[in-house]
Amino acid sequence: MKVIKSEEFDAYWKKEKRKSDDPGTDNKVRNIIEEVRAKGDAAVRKFASKYDKSSPMQLEVPVTEANLALEELRANDPELTQALALAANNIMRFAQKQKEQYVNFEHEMADGVITGQKVIPVQRAAIYIPGGRFPLFSSVLMGMIPAFCAGVEEVLLSSPPAENGKPDKKILAAAAIAAEVSDNKTMRIFSVGGAQAIAAFALGTESIPRADIIAGPGNKYVAAAKRILFGEAGIDFIAGPSDVLIISDPQSSQVDSESNIDGLKENEIGANLVAADMLAQAEHDPDARARALVPNRVFADKINAVIERMILALPTKKIARSSINSGGVIIVYKSKNEAIRIANTIAPEHLELHLTDADSWIPSLKNYGSLFIGQLSAEVFGDYAAGLNHTLPTSGSSKFTGGLSVHNFLKIVTTLNCSPGKGFDKVRGAAEIIGRAEGLEGHVQSAACRR
Repeated sequence: MKVIKSEEFDAYWKKEKRKSDDPGTDNKVRNIIEEVRAKGDAAVRKFASKYDKSSPMQLEVPVTEANLALEELRANDPELTQALALAANNIMRFAQKQKEQYVNFEHEMADGVITGQKVIPVQRAAIYIPGGRFPLFSSVLMGMIPAFCAGVEEVLLSSPPAENGKPDKKILAAAAIAAEVSDNKTMRIFSVGGAQAIAAFALGTESIPRADIIAGPGNKYVAAAKRILFGEAGIDFIAGPSDVLIISDPQSSQVDSESNIDGLKENEIGANLVAADMLAQAEHDPDARARALVPNRVFADKINAVIERMILALPTKKIARSSINSGGVIIVYKSKNEAIRIANTIAPEHLELHLTDADSWIPSLKNYGSLFIGQLSAEVFGDYAAGLNHTLPTSGSSKFTGGLSVHNFLKIVTTLNCSPGKGFDKVRGAAEIIGRAEGLEGHVQSAACRR
């Protein structure tokens, strides 16, 4: 793992900044999109046979398959079923609390002028779940439950087909759990993967209805399709490789020293926790980025040593090693202000604070997808079961957007209700003056004829 001084950060960051999109990827995706536009289901099946494990003739999977998958999971792995149910309930409760923040209202601006806001769910939302090395069935809960909670009329789920022509069984079971905990059965499931799935949702085919918004993670082809098709459908955001930034100091241990984690002494527990969280991030993908900010080189070296020890026991060590070697970094900072500047520049997807005085840092930290406060608040809890959504902005995009939430499935629209009154007269008069100044006489007449 690379260790650099904070004064070297700016040069390092120039090299690490998000690279321009690969024209080859964009061209390939544009071809997929245009073929789906022209040929519909036939194009979807063609690309499935080329890129997926199978190409099913029947693209829609009956909801009964999800219910059967859940019954099987309950019978064969009750522990996992209970864990997913707990996570689903927490996600639902958090989503419900978020929804409470969006309310309809009316406000009298002046006599005769009443303005208002209405919160309306989109009618149809599509949730995409990748297959790949690790089918992310937890992402099913993160995508479907906020959509259900928002009041979306119809939720579509799509994931690449396995050899049997259907999505992974745990993905199907998670869909059934999401519907169950939301008390909502208005879902449809499709066995379609990759850019062709995004194109089908955005454009519509014979079998796949057009969605109002498309959400969920995916590889670079999925990301490119979402970017290109934005406008033909709404999207959540463009996701890149996952990343974490951990700001830590050696004295911040909240863990009982008597637990003696992996035989470590009390003063080594902090390094152990940072290393564990960095490796949890690194095992996602060779392009994942695990970064830490620490106050001295001794602590940085200790973290590095623990990483080298822990990585040997990981079943995913090949992926984690590739990630750590290509993009892992520990930055040694000189001051709190310097560390905050670096953190805000990186704008991480996940920001962890392993600090004795974490609360004093929070007001100055502006850019992150989710904030994890204190050593006990591991990112993995947000990934799975605490209730937060794990679909978050990456590649520095937390500077301008947050993560997936109920908000993505709601439209905030406005209303105007006018009636005779002094306030109405003033608004009408101002509209005439502004319209005339802009040279739009039709606007002037539209206002004036309401005298």
